[in-house]
Amino acid sequence: MKEKDKLQQTPAQKPIPSDKEALTKKIFSLLGLAKKAGFVQSGEFLSEKAVKGFGAYVVIVASDASDNTKKKFRDMCDYYKVPCYEFGDKDSLGHALGNEMRASVAVRNAGMSKKLMEMLDSMGAGLKSAAGAQDTRS
Repeated sequence: MKEKDKLQQTPAQKPIPSDKEALTKKIFSLLGLAKKAGFVQSGEFLSEKAVKGFGAYVVIVASDASDNTKKKFRDMCDYYKVPCYEFGDKDSLGHALGNEMRASVAVRNAGMSKKLMEMLDSMGAGLKSAAGAQDTRS
C-alpha cells in the first residue's frame, strides 16, 4: 500500500467491548485519562460544586456510598438535569483517579462524558436520575 493511501484511510471507531470486566477496566481508564486532562471533579463537595455550577456533564456515584449521599446526588442531578450513574465502589473510583476513596465523580467534558455514558449504558450500570435529560449547555 502506498504512503498516500495510508493517509487517506480513516480509522474505524473501536467497538465497545462486551466483556463486563474489560468494559469496567475501560471505564476506569477513561476516568483516569479525564482526570489527567483536568476534566474531573472528585469527592462530594467538588462534584456538587461542578453540578450546581453547570460544569458537569455526567456524575458517577459509588455503589457503596451511603444512602444519604446517593439520594443527595440523585435529587441534585434530577434538578439540574445531569445524568447520574451508580458504578463501581469507592476504592475503585479513587484508585482510577490516583486518589484514595472517592464516593462521587463529576466529569466536565462533553466528549468524554458521552463515551462514558455509552459504556455505562452498554454495561447496564444503574441510571439513577435525569432519564432522557437533554444537554442544555452549549
